[in-house]
Amino acid sequence: MTWATDLLEKMKAGTHTAPPLVQTLQLGLLEDWGEGWVRKRWQHRSELLHSDGSMFGGYIAALFDQVFAFAAMTVLAEDEAVRTTNLNVNFVSLSRKEDVVLEASVVSRSRRLMTVQGTLSSPEGEVRSIASAQQIILPRRA
Repeated sequence: MTWATDLLEKMKAGTHTAPPLVQTLQLGLLEDWGEGWVRKRWQHRSELLHSDGSMFGGYIAALFDQVFAFAAMTVLAEDEAVRTTNLNVNFVSLSRKEDVVLEASVVSRSRRLMTVQGTLSSPEGEVRSIASAQQIILPRRA
């Protein structure tokens, strides 16, 4: 186990308290993970939706940024951390007043760069958004 996978295990077990930023943005934590992939569910909250009940694109981007960091954490060494350097989100269809499932996986990894991709789907599996990102691998600061 590394610092990152230990943290992911605590999130999965429900024993990790979300940091203030995650609490403020109401992002939630992850549901499950394995090497190179993660999954989380996000329960919709009316105060975070547009007046027509659809999800705000910037909030969707924040959910992807978080889940991509989680996916990257599944393959980090003990002395590594990551930061997003590029994030691309494509909105396929609207999500209206529904819980969503986000899944992300690591596509490739070099010594300094990682590429991740993912989907945001309805509970029935209808894809609402697809995204990809690049993460720069940095030395971890204690």
